[in-house]
Amino acid sequence: MTTIRDVAALAGVSLGTVSRVLAGSPATSAESRQRVAAAVAQLGYLPNARAGSLRRAKTDVVGILISDVRNPFFAELAHAAEQEALRRGYVVMLANADEDAAQEQLYLRTFSAQRVDGVLMAPQSKDRVHLDRLIGTGLPVVFVDRVLPGLDVPSVTSDNVGGMRSALEYLVARGHRRIGYVGGPAPVSTAIDRLDAFVHLRAELGLPDDESLVQEGDFRAESGAAAVDRMLASGSAPTAVLAADGLMALGALAALRRHGVRDKIELMSFDDLAWFEELTPPVSAIANDATAMGREGMAALLDAVEGGRPVSVTVPTRLVDRRGAGS
Repeated sequence: MTTIRDVAALAGVSLGTVSRVLAGSPATSAESRQRVAAAVAQLGYLPNARAGSLRRAKTDVVGILISDVRNPFFAELAHAAEQEALRRGYVVMLANADEDAAQEQLYLRTFSAQRVDGVLMAPQSKDRVHLDRLIGTGLPVVFVDRVLPGLDVPSVTSDNVGGMRSALEYLVARGHRRIGYVGGPAPVSTAIDRLDAFVHLRAELGLPDDESLVQEGDFRAESGAAAVDRMLASGSAPTAVLAADGLMALGALAALRRHGVRDKIELMSFDDLAWFEELTPPVSAIANDATAMGREGMAALLDAVEGGRPVSVTVPTRLVDRRGAGS
């Protein structure tokens, strides 16, 4: 087990300095704080979040860990969460996991070392060992947008099943039957939920069961383009493509243009971006309410920090019809 002595040795500082840094004492230099934080992160050291000798009872600082700072959905979610925290007298430490489980673990260790009062986060993978350890310290954690099954953690998520039903029924009403789907990475709960809903509803609506029309991406634009390339290379092209998030929709759009079929294959996104309306033809979407999710997620976290027991919440999605369902 890693100890405070190990942290001191790696950081090249005294035990007293480590203790003062972990306790948030102002009587430490910026260099010492940086070296201790780096050592804590490298060693995976997790001080007991409730041990009085290692932290004050309350710091009025909370951590926000989002999946990709470049994704407009998570940017809006983080902004709403920050504003709610400020409204209630807290400041935030914002971190970007970059859709990477190792980077997530690095930031969670750093949050713990900096003694935040709680963490609002979108988990990156199914690996729950580090989260079990963090939650075991007593640090309040709330999941937002994504969850990890089996962990007793309150969450604020979107209605993935309802949103997928709205999307498929909309495309069917527009005359489509061969609907391609660009999903997210399998370990992520939103990707799993949306794919399961797509497959179930495809059967319910009597749509063709063609697995060449179902391609996995990684919630990045490049993967959306590659997924559409694979669909078209299969020789059995769709008449519409539904992407599981806005960035993959952007990549899918680029691929459709590159193949010269943008006007022949309709594109739809499970995530709405403002510029979808400016395209010709425009892109219809399922809108996730990132503002509501960020605000409610932070409110739940702060309730937990202040001794409450928040419950999980599902935020409704909304169909944004820019083409006309019956046209």
